[in-house]
Amino acid sequence: MQMKCSKKISSFILCVMLIVAMAFSATGCNGSTQKEAASGGEANAGTRTEGSVLGEGSMKFTFAVVDKDGNETQFEIHTDKETVGEALLSLNLIAGDEGDYGLYVKTVNGITADYETDGMYWAFYIGGEYASTGVDATAVTEGETYAFKMEK
Repeated sequence: MQMKCSKKISSFILCVMLIVAMAFSATGCNGSTQKEAASGGEANAGTRTEGSVLGEGSMKFTFAVVDKDGNETQFEIHTDKETVGEALLSLNLIAGDEGDYGLYVKTVNGITADYETDGMYWAFYIGGEYASTGVDATAVTEGETYAFKMEK
């Protein structure tokens, strides 16, 4: 009889210890969410949230980022830079590689598209239309909306 009671007490103590261990591991989570990178990795710590007003300058435009799941984040950009690419690069909103045709944007707002891995890329839009110029060749127009959308 005492053996059964001892097993019950041991089981109870083990359960309590597991619950405490889970509680301690959960306290490391701060509850914030970040968008996952397209390649399945973690989002860059530089990811900014909806409604941010960024930069300084006399001209302003709206910049939207649409991830692979269709989630859209908008920013109000203020700049004195001449091109959209210069403005977004200076604010660390975009990053990529310089190529024969200009800047090939691979990362937008901390989210990386990897065409070689999954066929995803960042498409540049001006006023809701697919752009015919690259981001680094597009002059800033006051009040315009520019967007990068992750596409396949």
